[in-house]
Amino acid sequence: MLPPFDYFQHRRARDWKQRQRAQRFASLPAAYHSAFTAFDRSIIDEPIEDLVEGVQKGAVSARAVLQTYGKVAIKAQERTNCVTELLLPEAEKWADQEINLKGPLAGIPVSLKDSIHVKGFDTSVGYTKNTGQPLAEDGGLVKLLKDAGAIPYAKTALPITLLSFESTNPLWGVCRNPHVPEYSPGGSSGGEGAIIAMGGRIGVGSDVAGSVRVPAAWSGVYSLRCSTGRWPKAGVNTSMAGQEGVPSVFSPMARTLNDLAYFTRSVIHMKPWKSRPTYACYCSCS
Repeated sequence: MLPPFDYFQHRRARDWKQRQRAQRFASLPAAYHSAFTAFDRSIIDEPIEDLVEGVQKGAVSARAVLQTYGKVAIKAQERTNCVTELLLPEAEKWADQEINLKGPLAGIPVSLKDSIHVKGFDTSVGYTKNTGQPLAEDGGLVKLLKDAGAIPYAKTALPITLLSFESTNPLWGVCRNPHVPEYSPGGSSGGEGAIIAMGGRIGVGSDVAGSVRVPAAWSGVYSLRCSTGRWPKAGVNTSMAGQEGVPSVFSPMARTLNDLAYFTRSVIHMKPWKSRPTYACYCSCS
């Protein structure tokens, strides 16, 4: 008698998700697949505090910034296999119609660890059994980031249990180090380390015992393990129930120290513990 979820089901689900991902990349407009322009490179090198000011003053559009970081996601995926779910073109609609131009992160694309809930997308955490179950709403942190003006544009690789210093799983395969492809980018937020090192600006991982700190070290970026409860924790999948004693916490990652500081301050500026009940969660859903 076969188990409830056998290998052949796993293989079908894996192949379907990988085809779906490839189709989403291939279906992007030609502009995303073009080489980086001088404008793109200026956007990639611009500190996010200055980018926010430019978006708010109309000097640059949020859509143009998003397109640049869409190119980054494509290049990063080709080299490292770090993207699990590409959130374009949904991110384009958000940038065009609903972005909060007054927020502290106005127009800034942000990548997210795959365990974080995003409306309309699976949160597989590397398990094929979790595929084909798109979320009905954003998780608390994603709601906060959008309220701050940020634009989630990609979900990124992690290990199947979230308890590894590599970021490989049977659903998405091996995530490679952005500098030395034969090596690992670290884990469990290794996809975040890879995409940021490849030109991404800011991202969100989670950390119990080094899951943002190790990828930061191995991929050459910056991270900060936040205090428990400092960032909202609602809306996340995990391999383990519980963790009351040593809870996981969402934590920022960035390409520069100044961006890390600005990103962290921006989230704290939103006062998630006061302003919106769905932001905060102090339960064991780590």
